[in-house]
Amino acid sequence: MTDISTAGRGTGRSLQQQRQKAAFWFLAPMLIALFCVAAWPLLRTVWFSMTDTTLSNLYGGKWIGFDNYLRVQTLSNGTVRYRGTLVDPAWWNAVWNTVRFSLVSVICETVLGLIVALVLNAEFKGRGLVRAAILIPWAIPTIVSAKMWAWMLNDQYGIINDIGLKLGLLSQKVAWTASTDTAMYAVLAVDIWKTTPFMALLCLAGLQMVPRDIYEAAKIDGIHPVKVFFKITLPLIRPALMVAVIFRMLDALRVFDLIYVLTPNSPATKTMSVISRENLIDFDKFAYGSAQSTLLFGILAIFVALYIWIGKVDLSGEGGK
Repeated sequence: MTDISTAGRGTGRSLQQQRQKAAFWFLAPMLIALFCVAAWPLLRTVWFSMTDTTLSNLYGGKWIGFDNYLRVQTLSNGTVRYRGTLVDPAWWNAVWNTVRFSLVSVICETVLGLIVALVLNAEFKGRGLVRAAILIPWAIPTIVSAKMWAWMLNDQYGIINDIGLKLGLLSQKVAWTASTDTAMYAVLAVDIWKTTPFMALLCLAGLQMVPRDIYEAAKIDGIHPVKVFFKITLPLIRPALMVAVIFRMLDALRVFDLIYVLTPNSPATKTMSVISRENLIDFDKFAYGSAQSTLLFGILAIFVALYIWIGKVDLSGEGGK
């Protein structure tokens, strides 16, 4: 009997080792590709941030340590000055713009996406057509939608100003994307319009995993629909909702194309990605831009880690097992 159980355990371990080995070989091509397209460029960016590399001489940069991040200069008169990204007001303005844009857009898109998902999850005639139509804004490429909204928001020939004037909502034409007072609101409106369907799609996937029997039992017991939502629906779709917010937050924190097309030079909307690209390409401060790109990656990692820790997000897919 002992020999049989020992042999069984040995066979089980052998099978498990074979599965792990097979899984490794299946994952190896993906890991190699991921290293080539993600890890290696990231490591090179970190290296460039520690040098004085310029765009015209990518391979001739010299090691300068952390000077691109923070450098202390003592002048001949004894005055101490600080230089580098960490004391650059333009960089911290970009950080603030990015954080503000991300928080507002993700919160609005999550709430609106959940509302849309609840509507689409209900039974009504033509539901399939509505589900397909709601995805159109998300399916449009960001550059195309940004250019389309740039025309609509134009202060001279834009349809938004025309409608506002005809309805009496505006007293004069507004330069939505050119004014520092309205530029961020314009960008947020366009982003929420475009990305809410994505959040709705993810929320809808979570809603369709909820057993219908629970709702039927709640209806029989006479529980109010609002209470059903907060006590049953929301807790059950929370894992899917939390993961959806992570994906959207990552996308929002590195936003570039929408800002670059709508408000390329506005200090009110300039994000970390935009200012990094400016230094990398436009101003030929390649090493300085690399330092900002590295900090962007670090801020992204910190935000996600804090979100997963505070929200107790389970990314293993095992639930409570």
